[in-house]
Amino acid sequence: MKYRSVFDIIGPIMIGPSSSHTAGAARIGRVARSLFGKQPKWAKISFYGSFAKTYKGHGTDVAIVGGILDFDTFDERIKSSLKLADELDLEITFTEEEAVTDHPNTAKVIIGDDDNELELVGISIGGGKIEIIELNGFQLKLSGNHPALLVVHNDRYGAIAGVANVLAKYEINIGHMEVARKEKGKQALMTIEVDQNIENSILEELSKLPNITKVTKIVE
Repeated sequence: MKYRSVFDIIGPIMIGPSSSHTAGAARIGRVARSLFGKQPKWAKISFYGSFAKTYKGHGTDVAIVGGILDFDTFDERIKSSLKLADELDLEITFTEEEAVTDHPNTAKVIIGDDDNELELVGISIGGGKIEIIELNGFQLKLSGNHPALLVVHNDRYGAIAGVANVLAKYEINIGHMEVARKEKGKQALMTIEVDQNIENSILEELSKLPNITKVTKIVE
């Protein structure tokens, strides 16, 4: 793994004790909250590998719930996140999974309310960095460290080009982009990391394109 700065090694400003088990977990939870777009009513959190064995001692449970409450890694409220979740009537369920995963620090987060549900799988790769590797059944690779767009669309000719053209019109540079689909010709997901936060008006323009069904963003 290549590091761009010393902060990639020691991790971000954070509530301890561990950059991978605490800061990384908080970021996984916060990405889930960002993509869900609102306060959920319930959360089902499954821990795998090292997370499952040590999450209570390392504060992984507290951190990931703090992220779901939209707290950043350095927010002191993370320490009280379980209590705050209870006060908000946010029902939390933790499960220690025995299944072997490709990465030892893996968490699955399912959050929802009366109307919607979101399922996300993330891994904490060290130094507070994460990767989101699955979203609602789509395989992807999202760092969570840059502004990003997630575009659900029908798998049709021109859908990708239409999104790229809108971003080019507003001089938004694409740093990383990939497309996943469950079945040819059905629903697909564009994951686009960009160099700057995107205005909501651009999201609205993207959502009006042919074959685009949903557009969400992650801000830096």
